[in-house]
Amino acid sequence: MEEFINEEKPEGEIWHFVGSKSCDLTSLDETRRLFQRVKPTHVIHLAAFVGGLFANMKLVSCLSTCIFPDKTTYPIDETMVHLGPPHHSNEGYAYAKRLVDVQNRMYNKQYGCNFTSVIPTNIFGKHDNFDMATGHVIPNLIHKCYLAKQSQTPFVVWGSGSPRRQFIYNLDMARLIVWVMREYKEIDPIILSVGEEEEVSIHEAALAVARAMDFKGEVIFDKSKADGQFKKTASNAKLRSYLKTFEFTPFEEAMKATCKWFIENYATVRK
Repeated sequence: MEEFINEEKPEGEIWHFVGSKSCDLTSLDETRRLFQRVKPTHVIHLAAFVGGLFANMKLVSCLSTCIFPDKTTYPIDETMVHLGPPHHSNEGYAYAKRLVDVQNRMYNKQYGCNFTSVIPTNIFGKHDNFDMATGHVIPNLIHKCYLAKQSQTPFVVWGSGSPRRQFIYNLDMARLIVWVMREYKEIDPIILSVGEEEEVSIHEAALAVARAMDFKGEVIFDKSKADGQFKKTASNAKLRSYLKTFEFTPFEEAMKATCKWFIENYATVRK
């Protein structure tokens, strides 16, 4: 997002990007001092906690497609968030995130607060977490492929490769979150995603990584490992009703940019 804002240079806006090194957001005193110093009019909430200390503040929180019911019809959309229990593996996380939506509506109803939330699909891109134990699927595949190329060994992908996902480049996500902050007036959440037709299989994603990394070795899909949920197809119809002409970065182009950045910054990436 910082890269996008630096490129756009929006007139009349002053942006502050706050990380854990500049403020401990789990500390009420530190957070209060930060808000008193910056005096924000808008907040994009991507951290664990936030304090609503100033009137007329717009708050944008980030949810997840993991909050949707386990047993559902596809594509999932914003009206289905609370229509059944989530998958048991995500129960605590999912209910906690669902309550952010409830909180937004209750604060608006009682206090008139302008709080909303976004529901992204699978985000990937520069500055991701490439730790193979804790990273998500794309950064995991990129790191695995890099090491396989360095050691001249096969690129081993866990599972059959058949599950399908919608991947969104993090620079596109940054653009959309900024649009939500500036223009989106609803309290109800909005899914931020490429269209259903842009869904790709893990097999296709792994081969895209191999191409972007210029990996010439063998790609092996280890079917002894579990595949996980087959799909979580999400509708972006609501987003498209607002942004009919928004152009997402093509998957292959985003993959090349991400892999190039990863290679150039390997010494310092999160891994």
